[in-house]
Amino acid sequence: MHILRGQKRLVFGCGYAALWIIAGLLATVFLVAGSNKLFIPREKLARAPGGGWALNFSPRFVKVLGGVEILGAVGLILPALLDIEPVLVPLAACGLAAIMVGAAIVTYRRQEFKHVLLNLTYLALIVFVAWQRFGPESFTG
Repeated sequence: MHILRGQKRLVFGCGYAALWIIAGLLATVFLVAGSNKLFIPREKLARAPGGGWALNFSPRFVKVLGGVEILGAVGLILPALLDIEPVLVPLAACGLAAIMVGAAIVTYRRQEFKHVLLNLTYLALIVFVAWQRFGPESFTG
């Protein structure tokens, strides 16, 4: 189904819904992960399963990383939802993709291969969202 609004063409269908669901799930994951990094002390994060990486970085870096993840999560949803600068959605996805590349590298170096796989899965989903929002399902019509 196509709806015209101004000069924009909005497309509603299975692919469109799936893209929103994936973006919503990713936003939830990064909102929770970012909040944990921002509000939980680094030493407590390090005691969590798969959290040993936190001791390799300064407490300030972990807090900043949490804040950036929260901003990325918000950027995946709000610009499109409010129709205010929706080009920020794929840009937020690219920023989160860069974070996940770094996360995959850190967990690979720590030989935490299950977490590498998880990080690469998130990376693939984020790249999919960025690709769709820059291309076929962009908001520019």
